[in-house]
Amino acid sequence: MADIKDPENTIIITLKGGDVIIELLPDVAPKHSERMKELARAGAYDGVIFHRVIEGFMAQTGDVEHGRSGPDLNMGRVGQGGSDLPDLPAEFSKLPHDRGTLGAARSQDPNSANSQFFINFSDNNFLNGQYTVYGRVISGMEHVDAITRGEPPADPDTMMQVRVASDA
Repeated sequence: MADIKDPENTIIITLKGGDVIIELLPDVAPKHSERMKELARAGAYDGVIFHRVIEGFMAQTGDVEHGRSGPDLNMGRVGQGGSDLPDLPAEFSKLPHDRGTLGAARSQDPNSANSQFFINFSDNNFLNGQYTVYGRVISGMEHVDAITRGEPPADPDTMMQVRVASDA
């Protein structure tokens, strides 16, 4: 397990291969960091699939409305939903979208991020200043790299459990 400096601002995502440890950046994006902790604590991310996974680019998940694995999964709607909480305003910063950073997924409106997020497989600096960066993987990137590819994947990987480290 990674050396966790701030358990209250660290997220643990359990995937089939192991845990991914994400350091949130509340000094950079306080609203996005707080939202992720709120949804993790509510169990909203547990069982949600990675619905858009593009080789060399990123793995996207977090559709808590439509993206739960199981027999009722409607792949036609996954990726179109968020949570029942209001959308978040953009919190753009100078932080680049480097490999392992966590970005807020959104629609065309920069202020439409809600629950969905993506983890960058590589440096995607063309996203800089357009999507909020609010965390970075500090351990377990090999598990992110192993996520099944596809838009959507035929057999999508699932966030089995997502929790705040201080609660674990």
